[in-house]
Amino acid sequence: MWWKKRVNLDYAAGVSGNPSSPHEEGRMAKQVLEEARTALARLTEVQSDDVIFTSGATESNALAILGHVHALRLLAGRDTPGRNNMHVLYLPSAHASVVENMKLLEEEGVEVEELPIHDARVDTEALAKMLRKETVLVSMDAVCGETGVVWNTREVAGVLRKSRAECTEVRLPYQVRKSDFRSALLHVDASQAPLTEKVSRAHFGADLLTFDASKVSTVRGIGALIAHRTIPLAPLYKGGGQERGLRSGSEAPELAREFAAALCAAARGREAFRARAERERAALVTRIRLIPNLLINEGRAQAPNILSISLLGRDTDYLVALLDEAGFAVSTRSACETDSEEGSRAVFALTSDRERARSTLRIAWGAATHGRNLTRFSKALARAVAFVDSSSLG
Repeated sequence: MWWKKRVNLDYAAGVSGNPSSPHEEGRMAKQVLEEARTALARLTEVQSDDVIFTSGATESNALAILGHVHALRLLAGRDTPGRNNMHVLYLPSAHASVVENMKLLEEEGVEVEELPIHDARVDTEALAKMLRKETVLVSMDAVCGETGVVWNTREVAGVLRKSRAECTEVRLPYQVRKSDFRSALLHVDASQAPLTEKVSRAHFGADLLTFDASKVSTVRGIGALIAHRTIPLAPLYKGGGQERGLRSGSEAPELAREFAAALCAAARGREAFRARAERERAALVTRIRLIPNLLINEGRAQAPNILSISLLGRDTDYLVALLDEAGFAVSTRSACETDSEEGSRAVFALTSDRERARSTLRIAWGAATHGRNLTRFSKALARAVAFVDSSSLG
């Protein structure tokens, strides 16, 4: 009958159903959102309410870093002596959303230190000596987005677990219940991991885990922070109280569904893609090694689909433009740091070589990239470098 036809007279809550609305459209949107949340929880092997949807990795990292430290301050109380006397550690090659938030904490009076690196690994012996009773957070990435280095997150987690086991008292200079806080937590930015690594929280040994849809699909504007309810977190801003009160704002069920589907697809295809990418990488490296003064920036453990090279003495920004004209999209470093005059911060952290860091190119590919296009790229790169070299001689 005519009166049974649904009519949306709640446009003020959103043109499509708002998951926070009580009517049928809202309930349907809520169902889509929660099904996506459940899918992510299964992939990461956590409970559904551990999944907090965000706008992407930058917000997830900020919520993990700033949110945890600010929550501990709130637990301590405004007038508690030493409430700002906290210590955090981070990987200097991490994404800008980690590094810049560490700088914010430093401005707030938190003591911030870089994690020690040796042989493309976090030096766990040195780390153990750096930990102290005030250490509340260690932040690092699982896979470096610039170099493809796979970092030893589980080894770092082991050091933190050992530190917790040896702790006989609360690790802060003020009183916080042990049920609220158990020593330094490990935050892992796993944004670059899903194409080639298992994505469970246990795999990384992480307490807090960051993901971003844009690293596994064409979907942008959504990510997730995986964090158990017992981990103290404070919201970055106030609003309607969505996502456990930690991330206010109308949820995006459709984006969440696409995000979950993309992560599931990446998980299904991970082993096959990794094996193929390893072959493609080996072939690509063999071809480009013929280029003079070319160095490869890599670690002992490596994501096979990310290749960082340094072309010493060349203007790699110019090379990017030449390769763009030839039909190949590459970059000199992370897209979030293309204006840096110091070159690749990640490569410098890995090599301690400033010239090497200033002459980098990053080549990264996915499941849709055909091997023959990497062959074509190697030839285009050789031609572009030869042109740059001949121009400098002229």
